[in-house]
Amino acid sequence: MENITIDDFGKLDIRIGTITSAEAVEGADKLVRLSVDIGEEKERTIVSGIKKHFPDTSALVGRQVPVLANLAPRRIRGVESEGMILYAVGDDFLTTVEPSEKNIPDGTRLQ
Repeated sequence: MENITIDDFGKLDIRIGTITSAEAVEGADKLVRLSVDIGEEKERTIVSGIKKHFPDTSALVGRQVPVLANLAPRRIRGVESEGMILYAVGDDFLTTVEPSEKNIPDGTRLQ
C-alpha cells in the first residue's frame, strides 16, 4: 500500500448521502444506477458495480452512505456517474458503510 500525505487526503471530498432510488442498469450484469442526495440542489447519479451483492436494489433505498463527491464524472454504459459510494469489501462480501447514528444531514463532510 502506498502512503499518501495529509495534503492528498485533504483533496478528498467525502460526504454523507442518502440513496433515494436504485435500479439495475439495463443490459449490464453488475451495474446499479443510484440517485443519491448529498445535500446539493440536485441529486447525484452514481453507477456502481454492486448488483451481485444487492440483487434486490430496493434494499439500498434509504441507506445513508459515504460518497466521494469530487471524483471526476465518468460515463458508464451510457450513464454519467457523478461520484463513488464507498463500501467495505472482503473476499466474499461487499456492504455499505452506514453511520451508526441515523439521520445525519445529507452533505455532512467526513474528515
